[in-house]
Amino acid sequence: MAVVVRGRWEVACGVLLLLSAVATATDHIVGANRGWNPGINYTLWANNHTFYVGDLISFRYQRNQYNVFEVNQTGYDNCTTEGAVGNWSSGKDFIPLNKAKRYYFICGNGQCFSGMKVSVLVHPLPSPPTSANTAQHSTTKSASPVLLKSSLRSLVLSFVLACFGCVWIN
Repeated sequence: MAVVVRGRWEVACGVLLLLSAVATATDHIVGANRGWNPGINYTLWANNHTFYVGDLISFRYQRNQYNVFEVNQTGYDNCTTEGAVGNWSSGKDFIPLNKAKRYYFICGNGQCFSGMKVSVLVHPLPSPPTSANTAQHSTTKSASPVLLKSSLRSLVLSFVLACFGCVWIN
C-alpha cells in the first residue's frame, strides 16, 4: 500500500498515518528498570506481559559485558548460540516482533546459565469488529488492550482520511 503525496495536506496525512501506526506498538523493556542482567527471573517478567505482532522487545545492558542473541528453542534450552537468527550488542537494542510465534533470546557470553534468557509468545492482532452491532454485543470486561489499540488506530485513520482526503494506491 502506498500514499500518493500531492501537497502539504497529503504530506501531513502521510506523517499522521505513520505516527499512528508507530504509536500503537508497545515497547516491552526486558527486566523493566532492572534491565538485562544475571540473576533476574525473565520467565516471570515475560509471563506478566502480553506481546502482539508489531510490538518491540528492548534490551538495556552494559554493552561491554553482555549481548543478545535470538535463537531457536534448542539454543534457548541449552544456552548455545549455534544457528542464531540474530544478534545485538549495542546496549540499547530494539527488536521488532513482526510475526506471531514464540521468540527465544539469550545472552551469548555464558550468562545464559545465570538466567539471562527470555522466551516470549507473540500473538496476532485480533481483527476489528465487522459492524457496530458486533461491538454492542461484546462485553466491555473482556476488551483486550490490542482491540482498543486497533480501534484507536481505525479512529485516527478515519479522522485523517476525512480531514485530509488522502489518496491510496494498492
